Amino acid sequence: MKRRLLDNFPAKTREPQLRTKRVSRIFSVTPPPPDAVGMSKKRGLSLEEKREKMLEIFYESQDFFLLKELEKMGPKKGVITQSVKDVVQSLVDDDLVSKDKIGTSVYFWSLPSCAGNQLRNVRNKLDSDLQSSKKRHAELVDQCEALKKGREESVGYSLFPTYIPVSSTSVSLYFSMLNVKQDERAEALADLKAIELKHNELKDELAQYRDNDPAAFEAMKEAIEVAHASANRWTDNIFTLRQWCSNNFPQAKEQLENMYREVGITDDFDYLELAPLPLKEVAD
Repeated sequence: MKRRLLDNFPAKTREPQLRTKRVSRIFSVTPPPPDAVGMSKKRGLSLEEKREKMLEIFYESQDFFLLKELEKMGPKKGVITQSVKDVVQSLVDDDLVSKDKIGTSVYFWSLPSCAGNQLRNVRNKLDSDLQSSKKRHAELVDQCEALKKGREESVGYSLFPTYIPVSSTSVSLYFSMLNVKQDERAEALADLKAIELKHNELKDELAQYRDNDPAAFEAMKEAIEVAHASANRWTDNIFTLRQWCSNNFPQAKEQLENMYREVGITDDFDYLELAPLPLKEVAD
């Protein structure tokens, strides 16, 4: 019927209609289903959320699982299979999930009571640390107050009493006592500075005679003996090595001799002799 109707129209009239149908067929776009739009906007779980989801599996079932079983159950909670192993291992590292090998299989489990006990242990430890810190703080405060005694500032408002007698005689007496106290502190600080300077001078003078210190001389003597023994021990090792090379490579005698001379092992190479120390000169 449609064919007959189209035949009744001229060719120029039918051509735009056919072209319109072809274009609409080419550029027709099917709208996505509502579920697909919602899935594209869904955000992935963070590590902490994945840990909570995996703990829900343990707490809800209160059973023992293999890693393969957890990898199958993880996607049901929104945790992808590839990340189940890392998430479970992080829980094991934090002692939130227990792990044990039975035969050739490794089982994982976690009970709500275990998590509660762990949190209680952590709280008890923190309470103990807090009490220790408070005790240490109190000791430091007492020590600070004890060190402040006798080190009060000479100049400051703390020296002035809350009440000053009105009479001029009492006022003059008070300020004269205040000046005496300030003078005593200034003299004490000056004496302390002079003693420190003298101490530094004596230390510098003592450093000049350090080379003639008997204790330093004995330490140097012991160090020389140790160095002498070490040098002769290495000399003995060199002789042993030369003998071994000569016994095992007799045909390479000339090459070995050339190598010895190149590294400084000449014919006069021998053990070291320890000369006696000039005790008299050092004592002088």
